[in-house]
Amino acid sequence: MTYVVTENCIKCKYTDCVDVCPVDCFREGPNCLVIDPEECIDCTLCVPECPAEAIFAEDDVPDDQRGMIALNAELARQWPAIIERKEPPPDADEWRGRKDKCALLER
Repeated sequence: MTYVVTENCIKCKYTDCVDVCPVDCFREGPNCLVIDPEECIDCTLCVPECPAEAIFAEDDVPDDQRGMIALNAELARQWPAIIERKEPPPDADEWRGRKDKCALLER
């Protein structure tokens, strides 16, 4: 099983999770992160580090977020690896917890 970044990450893009990932499975897009399912080793270390509570085990992804499983896999093939923590966008806290952000995803 792999872990999945859900829409809670969009426009928040905190990278605390990147610091603890032992296999560098995170990929960085313009306004969110995804997890490469081919690289994820199911270690769970990233889950408690995410301030936006955006990371779920694949089996636990909420029903309304199930499309994010395929999207993580797709975008992980396109986006570059991120291997160190970066500062979040200046308005990240304003976006944390907002719903229905999928339309705001920048590819």
